[in-house]
Amino acid sequence: MFTNGCFDLLHVGHVRYLQAARGRGDVLVVGLNGDDSVRQLKGPKRPLNPEAARAEVLAALCAVDHVVIFDEPRVTTLLAEVRPDVYVKGGDYTLETLNREELAVVQRLGARVELIPMVPGFSTTGILQKMGGG
Repeated sequence: MFTNGCFDLLHVGHVRYLQAARGRGDVLVVGLNGDDSVRQLKGPKRPLNPEAARAEVLAALCAVDHVVIFDEPRVTTLLAEVRPDVYVKGGDYTLETLNREELAVVQRLGARVELIPMVPGFSTTGILQKMGGG
C-alpha cells in the first residue's frame, strides 16, 4: 500500500484515511511532501510544520509502517521506486482527476488505484480558514 500527501496539520480525517489505507494491505508506505513541494502546492504560508516534524507524527501512527519524504510536487518518481501493489488516494480524487503521470506509473507497475472516501468536515485548509489563517 502506498499513499502520499502533505499531512501538514494532522486531523481526524487524515487518521481515518490512513487507517483505511492500512486496512487494505499488509504494509503502508506514506510519501510525505517535503517543505518546498508543500509551498509549491499550497502557497508560501505552508507548511505550518516542518517536514521532519510531520514525518515524526506520521511515523508514530500505528497505521503507518514507513514514511518517505520527497521533494517534487508530484510523487511520480517515488511511486516508481516504491512499486506498490495498491496506490491509495482520498475520495476528493477520481480516476479522471488523478495526475496523469502518477496514473501512468501505477498502470505501468500493474498496480491498482483505490479511492477512500473523505471524512466530511475535516481538511487542513478548512481548519486554517476557521482559525482565520487560511
